[in-house]
Order: sequence, then structure tokens, then C-alpha cells
Amino acid sequence: MQRIAEFSLVSYKQFAAACERDDAEKIYSAIKVPERATSGSAGYDFYAPYSVSVAPGESVKIATGIRARIGEGWVLQIFPRSGLGFKYRLMLNNTVGIIDSDYYYSDNEGHIMIKIYNGGDKALDIAAGSAFAQGIFLQYGITFDDDVTAVRNGGFGSTGA
Repeated sequence: MQRIAEFSLVSYKQFAAACERDDAEKIYSAIKVPERATSGSAGYDFYAPYSVSVAPGESVKIATGIRARIGEGWVLQIFPRSGLGFKYRLMLNNTVGIIDSDYYYSDNEGHIMIKIYNGGDKALDIAAGSAFAQGIFLQYGITFDDDVTAVRNGGFGSTGA
């Protein structure tokens, strides 16, 4: 299996600013880096750094405290855990999270934020330390005539979309 990426924490300063919680220092010290549950798992589980409640029809943004250094030609795609999607109709607000390899170098340190939506009819409580999303690394290609030289410097919508 080819090793193409590495997860790490963003700085405490970046995490505290993004999560906007009084207990950010305590939360930061307990953040779990994504990992696979089994040797056959394609997805790396993302864990909630703090408890989150999501009412039906509600969206919640989770500051994960995680960044990913990804090899060129690869992308990290984020999905909800399938069991939560099945039981609660949990979805990501942007349907699929796309973490590009150059996101790591952004002003926000490549901080992966995951905004979830409860499309079901019952409340979803995610305990701190529980897996709620999964990330899968995929290789991609570009066209023969691609000559892009622009450099990223931001997060959501930073490339003009």
C-alpha cells in the first residue's frame, strides 16, 4: 500500500479561533488524529473533538483541529460515517468534503472543518471522541493541456467558487 499523506494537529491558536469555545485548551489536548478501524478499512475515522448535538433539520460546523499533508496528485474526500447516514440521514452540508493537497499550506493551516446536517427526524448526539465522519484518499489526474499556476491561500471558496 502506497503511503501518501500524514495527519497532524493545527496549532492551538488556529483551533481555539475556529472552535470558539471557552474550554478549547482542554479539548485541544485530547484531539484524536484520524485512523482506520481495521486493516481493510478505506476510510480514516474523524473523531468529534467535543460533544455536539444536531437537531433534525439543523447544521453544525465542527472544527476538527486536524490538517492533512497530502502528496501531489491525491485528494482527501470526507464523508459522514455510513451508520450515521443510515440511522440519522446525516449528511455533509457540501455533500462531499474535498481536501486538496495544497490546502495544507493555507493561512488557516489547512484546518479541516466538517459541517454536518441532520436530515432525519430525531436528534443526533455525538459524544466527544466518537467517530462521525471518514476520509478517503483518492488519486486524480489532470488534462494534457492543464497549465494552472495559481496558488491557494484560504479555505472554503478560496479559489473563487
